Amino acid sequence: MSTGWPELGILELLVGVDDHGSLGAAARIAGIAQPNASRAIKKFEAQVGAPLLQRKPTGSTLTPEGTVIAHWSRKVLDDARQLLDVAAGMREKRAAELTVSASMTVAEHLMPAWLGQFRRTAPDVTIHLQVRNSVQVCDDVIAGQCDIGFVESPAVPRALHSIAVAADRLVVVVDPHHPWTRRKRPLSIAELAGTPLVVREPGSGTRTTLDLALHEYERAAPLLELGSGAAIRTSVLGGVGPAVLSTLAVAAQVESGELKIVEVEGLRLDRTLRAVWRPPRQLEGPAGDLVRLVRRGPAGTSRRPPAAAQR
Repeated sequence: MSTGWPELGILELLVGVDDHGSLGAAARIAGIAQPNASRAIKKFEAQVGAPLLQRKPTGSTLTPEGTVIAHWSRKVLDDARQLLDVAAGMREKRAAELTVSASMTVAEHLMPAWLGQFRRTAPDVTIHLQVRNSVQVCDDVIAGQCDIGFVESPAVPRALHSIAVAADRLVVVVDPHHPWTRRKRPLSIAELAGTPLVVREPGSGTRTTLDLALHEYERAAPLLELGSGAAIRTSVLGGVGPAVLSTLAVAAQVESGELKIVEVEGLRLDRTLRAVWRPPRQLEGPAGDLVRLVRRGPAGTSRRPPAAAQR
């Protein structure tokens, strides 16, 4: 007898013959043409070294040896089904985990409310949040290190799909004692470009948006480069120097008077915050549920962009 593993399809045929009384009926239920089923059984008979079917003009039935093999085939098929059930359960377990990579501004000011609402609608999903700058978020998504990313940069790599989820605006902020607060006229773009600023590191969406807006002007070297909007805000509050930050990051301090917004003539730094993901285009599972929830506009988190373009 050959020690090769039998094909499960042949075992299903033998069980089908036992259950339905003929090879023809077993083949129809298995979706196999009867000649192919007959050849498969003959091959298996050669493997086990015993006849398994009694072939008659009226049809085929199991031999005593075939009945024994069919009995054990049921056990093998039952175990195989349990294996598939376990594998399906493992897939469901993985699907119930959501890894999110978010840029700093989104992670600090929007993601807590978004994930809080998502948790209420999907309490069984385990959420992992990674905080990066926008370039790193896109790298995470491309590398498969997260299920969904949220970025604030103006451009998204062509390898990724994206959809707008919120709108944001950058503003120039200073402490209340800064000379710019006493100006009678708005700052010019050239003056802003020529002033050393406290800025985010290269790769952040805030830095990229600012650099694109000022690329035609001669730029002063940064006064200080910091890795988060919160660190920049603290520096500005401490009188280190002016900065360009998201309105999300400075709203409370502007309202309290701790920071002042300085108008820049001809400069409006509106931007779109986006969700990004790998193909396919249709986003499914918990990641898709999160993006749909965010785009419905959870109360108190963001204002939704008027025309959210998807690509």
